[in-house]
Amino acid sequence: MSKQTLSFQAEVAQLLHLVTHSLYSNPDIFLRELVSNASDACDKLRFEALNNAALFEDAPNLEVRVAFDREARTIRITDNGIGMSAQEAIDHLGTIAKSGTKDFMGRLSGDQKQDAQLIGQFGVGFYSGFIVADKIIVESRRAGLPAAEGVRWTSGGTGDFEVETIERAERGTSVILLLRDDASDYLDRW
Repeated sequence: MSKQTLSFQAEVAQLLHLVTHSLYSNPDIFLRELVSNASDACDKLRFEALNNAALFEDAPNLEVRVAFDREARTIRITDNGIGMSAQEAIDHLGTIAKSGTKDFMGRLSGDQKQDAQLIGQFGVGFYSGFIVADKIIVESRRAGLPAAEGVRWTSGGTGDFEVETIERAERGTSVILLLRDDASDYLDRW
């Protein structure tokens, strides 16, 4: 697959605007959501490997790592869990088919604190990264697929996203947040 630019479904575009402008009273929640997603990916691999141990490849110890790069202004959350194929990246990150976004939008009450509690229930926590990031890059390779079938998903959190095939030796997913100027506090180990 060459690089493709695709549009978010309308509900996802609405959610991105809501998440980045009003839903979260505490912006730190993005880290909890992304680490939780990474942990879930490890659990999914563990479950699928019950029937196919080869999915562990050469890395049987599952892990989630968080790192920052002050110079590049990035935070990276990396797991060696199940990972995603190119089609799964499109399905899970760009459409409401898997994310539960439409149900989530229907349940919003207008009470910011109460609505923030709904995030984890509907699988839309990934989008919380746009609270602190101008751009999110997701690089992934699904366990069991060859290194040549990695995927890079990129979005600025507006109306569209790009997907392209990349070479990725390790299975799992890296979420790279390119931080906004007002999010510099997250570039400190403290």
